[in-house]
Amino acid sequence: MFDRLTIRIFTIFLFTVALFLALIVTIPNLDSRNLTYLSAKEKEIGMSLATSIEKELTNVPKNSFRWWMRFIVVMDNLRRPGQSLYILTPSEQIITSDTNNVDLVRNFTELTNKSDDPAKKIYNNYEIIGPFTLHYSNEPYHLYIMQAASDTQSQFANLVFDHPFLLLALTMLASTPFLLWLSWSLAKPARRLKKAADQVARGNLQQWPELEKFGSSEFKATGASFNHMLRELKRMQDLQQRLLSDISHELRTPLTRLQLATSLSRRKYGETKETERIEIEGKKLDLMIGDLLSLARQQYANNEVKAPHQIDKLWKHVLENAKFEAEQIGKQFYIISKPDDSAILCYPQALCSALENVIRNAFRYSHHQIEVNFQVINQYLYITVDDDGPGVIENEYEQIFRPFYRTSEARDRESGGTGLGLAIVANAITQDNGEVHAQKSHLGGLRIVIKLPLYKKS
Repeated sequence: MFDRLTIRIFTIFLFTVALFLALIVTIPNLDSRNLTYLSAKEKEIGMSLATSIEKELTNVPKNSFRWWMRFIVVMDNLRRPGQSLYILTPSEQIITSDTNNVDLVRNFTELTNKSDDPAKKIYNNYEIIGPFTLHYSNEPYHLYIMQAASDTQSQFANLVFDHPFLLLALTMLASTPFLLWLSWSLAKPARRLKKAADQVARGNLQQWPELEKFGSSEFKATGASFNHMLRELKRMQDLQQRLLSDISHELRTPLTRLQLATSLSRRKYGETKETERIEIEGKKLDLMIGDLLSLARQQYANNEVKAPHQIDKLWKHVLENAKFEAEQIGKQFYIISKPDDSAILCYPQALCSALENVIRNAFRYSHHQIEVNFQVINQYLYITVDDDGPGVIENEYEQIFRPFYRTSEARDRESGGTGLGLAIVANAITQDNGEVHAQKSHLGGLRIVIKLPLYKKS
């Protein structure tokens, strides 16, 4: 039953409340300044002193002149060093030679009105003991003894006992490590589940058997459901991969036959507008199938290992190939700021293909000029690719990264693209925890901005 999270939390709550109540009730009783009753030995000493004083007072007449002065003489003769003696008369008067502490004794007499049960109480560094009954002229008198305290507590303890809120704060402070440990132990299964969820978000669909072994019954049940979900996702992913593979095979077989029939028709009847259109649409369909399978493999079957790579080495061949291609097609390709030796954590092949696709798009749509710029700002790498082509209208900047989206501008009508290139780019950037967006270029065309976090060495 204690394995259930609700029972565990409720039990811990009751235990904590009981602990607080026990401490609040018990700790004040530990104050040595509280009224405490005497031991048998202390009581015997006080009663012996009271008896001795009573014997000496038998020679003092009740109505004699200044009879109370004889009391003081007797008490001074019988007291021990460091003691002060006080006698409370039946008329509530106090007889003593030490008049400085009469108020303390008066306070103590109000707390102890039972002569058959003497007690003691500490005042600062002194303790008062009493009352001990003695008789004079057939009337009961009460003896009180003040002496140095045998058990004084520190000033800090006095401060704590005198301020209940400080006592409560110290009690809570003392229980904090236990509560922190308790919170940590309860949160540990949740952190383990979050870690597993983060791995799934990154595309890792491996199961986590430890989720079903540790924690409360609720967390174990959640772990079992989580692993079941992973099994189903893996199964669906495999089915999707198989479906895409089958579609590719089934589509490309008739496509190949269509292309073969087009070639035969051209040989037999010569070149016609119809055969030319069939050939163009066939090539588009072939490119679309290839891009679609590339996107699917990138999303569901990425076999690369994510590792840190220096950005000056990562895209070195991509930039060199872009320079060579620009020379061949007669366009100007500029690298405004070259990449430095900073590193990023990424899937290298997919990320290289992403930048290469963006640059090729810029080549395809630009008139004369393409610019690439690398900048590191606030622990992020920013890559911008600008062209001087026709551009895209502003309200389509976000939509061009959707699969199969075709813009209303001349870029797509003239290019014959499949509408999957930027979707592949966006997917590759997202896998590396980056961002990509479009905006108007200062060259007049389109600017693609890629943002990637730098790798931090732990």
